[in-house]
Amino acid sequence: MEVNEFINQDLIKMELQSKDKDSVIKEMIDIMVENGIVGDKEEVVKKAMEREAKGTTGVGRGVAIPHVKSDAVKKAAVAFGRSSEGIDYGSMDEKPSYLFFLITVPEESHNEHLKILAQLSRNLVHDDFRDSLLEAESAEEVMGILEAI
Repeated sequence: MEVNEFINQDLIKMELQSKDKDSVIKEMIDIMVENGIVGDKEEVVKKAMEREAKGTTGVGRGVAIPHVKSDAVKKAAVAFGRSSEGIDYGSMDEKPSYLFFLITVPEESHNEHLKILAQLSRNLVHDDFRDSLLEAESAEEVMGILEAI
């Protein structure tokens, strides 16, 4: 299973408009709704917020990986968003987040989201990988970076 199997250029937003954690989650879910991956936006937002209440998905090093498992999700997918200003996401290292990966999977999927999360995490610990995502100038370039992992 490769991350690039779950993402395409339509699921990439090079500059998020959001300025806070809740808005980031909603903006990323909007991307999924616009692409027919999420049917009931409010249900998925609710599930995402419930997940965040259990513990932040701001993993540090400028990265947040919110993830949602819900019946309102039609198929497993990953959306990517970036903020050049950085957003206070309540990350473990208490620093702003710049790179956001939203993982959504249907409720009946077993541990698919954990496999995607693990693959992303293994790569996001590397400075050069994060830097390349920060410096990418297009969704096509982001896809190339993700296809290389």
